[in-house]
Amino acid sequence: MRCPYCDYQDSKVIDSRSTSTGIRRRRQCLHCSSRFTTYEQVHSDTFLVVKKDGRREEFNRDKLIAGIRKACIKRPVDSESIEHLTDQIEEELHQQNKVEVVSQVIGEMVMEHLRLLDRVAYIRFASVYREFADVETFREEVDALIQEHEKTTSLQLPMIPEVKQKQA
Repeated sequence: MRCPYCDYQDSKVIDSRSTSTGIRRRRQCLHCSSRFTTYEQVHSDTFLVVKKDGRREEFNRDKLIAGIRKACIKRPVDSESIEHLTDQIEEELHQQNKVEVVSQVIGEMVMEHLRLLDRVAYIRFASVYREFADVETFREEVDALIQEHEKTTSLQLPMIPEVKQKQA
């Protein structure tokens, strides 16, 4: 395994842990002593993504991660959360047991997961994915997101219960 810092060709494994999608390994470079993490996954059968124009291409995990990362630029979303989100989407796609998946299905899955992870990243992704044509469409999506947030917030119990005062 090449070191991402000095490009030396050898490293040693310090720690290995099993994850839901594979193995996480903590490594140390034998040249510069820098530490880094690698993830190993079982590469299951791939499937084809059917694009809007009818083209078909093999599913590309890196392309999915890149799109999610673009939406999360300058947001408090760490790489591990993006990896986890990607793992969840990929797992859901594999569970469908289909040879071909329409790209719109993947886009909707990404939006649903981003909505729960970071609302600003969700709006960014949705504006590109749904090709917002004008400011009004953008505003409608933001308003819907605010209303959804208000509904879920109002269903929660208050953190500090209100104390009823006795009337004199």
